[in-house]
Amino acid sequence: EREQTLNQLLVEMDGFGANEGIIIIAATNRPDVLDPALLRPGRFDRQVQVPNPDIKGRERILGVHARKVPLGPNVDLRIIARGTPGFSGADLANLVNEAALMAARKNRRFVTMQDFEDAKDKVMMGAERRSMVMTEDEKKLTAYHEAGHAVVGLHVPQHDPIHKATIIPRGRALGLVLSLPERDQLSVTYTKYKSKIAMAMGGKVAEELIFGKENVTSGAASDIQQVTRIARAMVTQFGFSDELGHIDYANEQQSYLGNYSGGSNASQETQKKIDEEVRKIVDEGYRTAKQLLTEHADELENLAQGLLEYETLTGPEITRVMRGEGPGRDEDDTPSTGTPSVLSIPRTKPRRDSGDGGMEPTPSA
Repeated sequence: EREQTLNQLLVEMDGFGANEGIIIIAATNRPDVLDPALLRPGRFDRQVQVPNPDIKGRERILGVHARKVPLGPNVDLRIIARGTPGFSGADLANLVNEAALMAARKNRRFVTMQDFEDAKDKVMMGAERRSMVMTEDEKKLTAYHEAGHAVVGLHVPQHDPIHKATIIPRGRALGLVLSLPERDQLSVTYTKYKSKIAMAMGGKVAEELIFGKENVTSGAASDIQQVTRIARAMVTQFGFSDELGHIDYANEQQSYLGNYSGGSNASQETQKKIDEEVRKIVDEGYRTAKQLLTEHADELENLAQGLLEYETLTGPEITRVMRGEGPGRDEDDTPSTGTPSVLSIPRTKPRRDSGDGGMEPTPSA
């Protein structure tokens, strides 16, 4: 059936005359699985790569989607674009829509920067699940787990700045520490990958140090999956293993539904070496996290207690709380609502209404 569809498409394309002025355009996110016959001269012979937009592209895309949304006086789309690296055009459209919905739920006539900040948290971390009942012991364990991630992330050699930490359940997670790069990343160093692994292991290590190895929970399952995936890519794709050399051992064959399950092309002996190298990298990250949390036990304790009290802390607040200071919030801030203070985005002031008060936020369909 696939061959019949391909042949029919080629016949249709070859049926055009040379001067009919017809251009055929197609799009795919899997050019590696296209039949070479489709890419020969005279067919789809021009290829244009469309990656995720950079900061200028994100600012312009936000401008397009924000045209029909009344914005607050201090909304700066460039600041929003700078805080959303890696977002696709669809992600940015969803961000604007979520911000408009949040403003509408609060009966505001325009969208503020706080709405964009909350919408970004929802898009990146998942919706809050405040209806989920957690015991005090579970909250305490989650607080130390997330504090372990944050403390390690702030002390490893290379890591993206901590954007926010929360012990409010979001999505499938009981808590979350979110890091955001300061700019669009084109490549990642060996040291940064090792730092990512150490930070991911920080949660499990914090549980062991505070509650004992016998009381460690399964909450680190996603962290273990993440570090295993990173370490395996370092060994099999990026050539970061001296033992295995600069050879690509990864299987690039994939189906439309995910990874191709045809087995590994490497021999059993090589596969054993790969597993050993992966474990070596992960174990090194574990030891790094344990050393850092042991050296900075007071910061771990301060941050865990801060999370238990405020539930959500932003990057600058985390730094202050780790030093034993308060988060530096205004007196009218209410941490119990779970609404964090804005990170790098300025607060907005209410605009004085003139006349009918302007348009209502209108989320796109």
